Amino acid sequence: MAETAGNQGRARFAIRRPSFDLGQRPFIVIWEITRACDLACAHCRASAMPARNPGELTPEESRSLIDQIAAFGPPAPLFVMTGGDPVKRPDLLDLVSYASSRGLPVSLSPSATPLLTPALVRELRSAGLVALSLSVDGSSSEIHDAFRGIGGVFARTLAAWEAARECGLKVQVNSTVARLNMLDLPRIARLVFDKGAMTWSVFFLVPVGRGIGLRQLSPEQCEDVMNFLYDAGKVLRVKTTEGHHYKRVVLQRMALERRGVPHEEVLKLGPTYRALVEGLQPWPAGPGERRTPIEINAGRGFVFISHLGTVHPSGFLTAEAGNVRKAPLAELYRKSRMFTELRDLTKLQGRCGVCEFARVCGGSRSRAHAMTGNHLAEDPLCAYVPGSFPFPGDIEELVGRRRAEPVGAAMA
Repeated sequence: MAETAGNQGRARFAIRRPSFDLGQRPFIVIWEITRACDLACAHCRASAMPARNPGELTPEESRSLIDQIAAFGPPAPLFVMTGGDPVKRPDLLDLVSYASSRGLPVSLSPSATPLLTPALVRELRSAGLVALSLSVDGSSSEIHDAFRGIGGVFARTLAAWEAARECGLKVQVNSTVARLNMLDLPRIARLVFDKGAMTWSVFFLVPVGRGIGLRQLSPEQCEDVMNFLYDAGKVLRVKTTEGHHYKRVVLQRMALERRGVPHEEVLKLGPTYRALVEGLQPWPAGPGERRTPIEINAGRGFVFISHLGTVHPSGFLTAEAGNVRKAPLAELYRKSRMFTELRDLTKLQGRCGVCEFARVCGGSRSRAHAMTGNHLAEDPLCAYVPGSFPFPGDIEELVGRRRAEPVGAAMA
């Protein structure tokens, strides 16, 4: 898609930031209600197994945790129940109903197994669910089901997607990108566009769990993919997971658009970018205003609770800050050493520590920990050389236009 200076009006703000102190309360809370799952996905961070763990939080402990999450508000944080496969919890409907009654905007990230029926989707909606998050890692059953380790998952995902939209649930589509499916992204994007979704969330692989066996993108390929996602953002609401430097790409591209400067040469994009852009030709007509990234990161607006009650800055950062069975969630989020370190950007090391984009990006702390053992190290998947962007003043101006963002709807 050709760029012109006229495209700059498509987004009023470069970056969103929560309108409250992220040191005191999170923007989003993700709770792994069980690690049980009947699939064997190649990229599963949890290395999930079919059987439930007897050490999972009990129904009483679960309601107590929900109470603690609700106590962060108002406004209430976004609340996502995930797994494993959360449908494996027999009290799932009760948990959704209770969380909804406490004022939490509840989202669910289930696995597309035979348990996820259209009837269950409707029951979840009636219980108070507001959004469903579905994984689509390929544009066809051949590619998607190869990730999942079992046939029929792609078809069930599409059926759940349709059922969710029919009963008024918001749908977020999650796509993991690795070398295996990188060039399929344009076809996935078109599928998301054609079927309709609130958000397309692209996850940049972190080598944990079963994901250790998949090949990540190279840093250069990552730059190409993120720039493709920026282009796709003109017709889809795009976000990234563990791809925090996408916020840097958004700022760079907006600055170049304002000046009418071609981006491919300045950003040194490669053949992967050109192949991805060509793969989405002709571009569909979209709404014109892109989703603006939000300024949160692991431990800085984000908290994850495991099925055993352990608290982590991210579901992909395996180091623990504590356990809700031993300390209140608010205390762990506000005062634990790991969380306070992650919110202190002066502690970032390597290129992240000297990067002019650190305050809006900060790199993937999960990937740094997984690949180096140090959650404060530079993000190994980022190719950017700090200080190399030719228009730093433009970036400062764009960052200064950050919008204060209240927590309004599920899965922002």
